[in-house]
Amino acid sequence: MWLLVGLGNPGGSYARNRHNIGFMAADEIVRRHCFSPWRAKFHGQLAEGAVKGEKCLILKPDTYMNLSGQAVAAAARFHKIGNDHVLVLHDELDLPPGKVRVKTGGGAGGHNGLKSIDAHLGNDYRRVRLGIGHPGDKTLVTPWVLGDFAKADQDWLLPLLDGVAEHLSLLLEGNDTGFMTRLAQAVPAAKPKKPES
Repeated sequence: MWLLVGLGNPGGSYARNRHNIGFMAADEIVRRHCFSPWRAKFHGQLAEGAVKGEKCLILKPDTYMNLSGQAVAAAARFHKIGNDHVLVLHDELDLPPGKVRVKTGGGAGGHNGLKSIDAHLGNDYRRVRLGIGHPGDKTLVTPWVLGDFAKADQDWLLPLLDGVAEHLSLLLEGNDTGFMTRLAQAVPAAKPKKPES
């Protein structure tokens, strides 16, 4: 069994934030693969289903980003899911918009959701890093990640979310390179734009 985790902040005011791209990817996986309806469990929203015969739980923590590890650890321990079957989808400032990298372990890179999961589980789980781009100035990072995606972002965002859901089975098979290649082919390059000041 797999535990898939989408990171974000709960509530309508955060729904379209760049920081919530993990929630958006989780929603698209649930929709495409006809998972069960979301229900409240493990300090979050949980849905269940299967992807090409692989049983999956998918979790969106309701704890807010900084405490995501509480929800992830509760679900992993209850279902006895090891870190090698935990897959976390999250926003990544250090990748251009629409670019995707998959890695196991490593640092949290200043991402509070990952820091929290690391504290509860250790860091040897897999991360799907979904690029949202960097505003170019450290002082603008918080308003950037907590800002909503722009209308123009839909050109790469929708194909990205669709591609993550469509090619998820490659990740579950351990074919990270194949997954990243398929997404690179499917997602158009983002048009460069200046962040809102």
